Amino acid sequence: MGEIRVGTCSWTDKALVSSGWYPTGHRDAEGRLRHYAARFPVAEVDSTYYGLPSTRNSLLWTDRTPEGFRFDVKAFSLLTGHPTRPEALPADLRPALARQRGRTGVDPGLLDEVWDRYSAALEPLRASGRLGTLVFQFPHRLVPGRPAVEFLRRCRERAAGWPMAVEFRHPGWWHEDHVEATTALLTELDTAAVAVDMVQTLAASVPPVVRVTTPELALVRFHGRNSAWGTGTKEERFRHSYTPGELSEWVPRVREMAEQAREVHVLFNNCCGDAAVRAAQSMQQLLGLS
Repeated sequence: MGEIRVGTCSWTDKALVSSGWYPTGHRDAEGRLRHYAARFPVAEVDSTYYGLPSTRNSLLWTDRTPEGFRFDVKAFSLLTGHPTRPEALPADLRPALARQRGRTGVDPGLLDEVWDRYSAALEPLRASGRLGTLVFQFPHRLVPGRPAVEFLRRCRERAAGWPMAVEFRHPGWWHEDHVEATTALLTELDTAAVAVDMVQTLAASVPPVVRVTTPELALVRFHGRNSAWGTGTKEERFRHSYTPGELSEWVPRVREMAEQAREVHVLFNNCCGDAAVRAAQSMQQLLGLS
């Protein structure tokens, strides 16, 4: 049986910080992470999607967490094919990105340079054993087909030697007629498939398919079940308080994943107030982890 770790997709979310979950004396950057890491063994870093990480932060995160703690780190937006503002890059790379406007795709040389800086900054996490996986969350426009498969292969080649997990936002990857091909591709690429829980009443809803595609890690991300997904504000999209019944649906699935992978990470992304930490604590109890 693999180890099951439960946590949230951010410990720095403004709504969480203002909710009062962090006690007095633990509301600075160091205090927040130490308080969080005393209660959960894994966290997702989402800031690395919006801008490149820094070596300094990797060293601080390592110092402020106990041995064995895990960080799952989101891939930078440019690496996953999302729109990226030049201002999100270091100043010396901004002209190169600005020159890409109006072109199809991004210059591979720029992507290689971005990857080199991204990965170098995360090396302290990997060296300390704190790195869980890199989470590549691909946009809805990455639809199943040969161009998408080629793009995935290039991403994996660039990240060779690093643990990698993939979350698809286009539901077609996990529809019944494509699920086996998706599973086979991610298995070939030694890349973990991210299972998701989200509202299931929308055309863009990704089905809650569970596939373990690497023996090292399996990952589940809980986005909440709000029907405003894809249309409302961030608070509206993620405003959802999981009930014990909703969480219980996943208990046998998570345990089945743990039969096939050395670690299972269960992360809550319903970051509205303290809803994510409350859901994570409830899931820990349902799984007998606390």
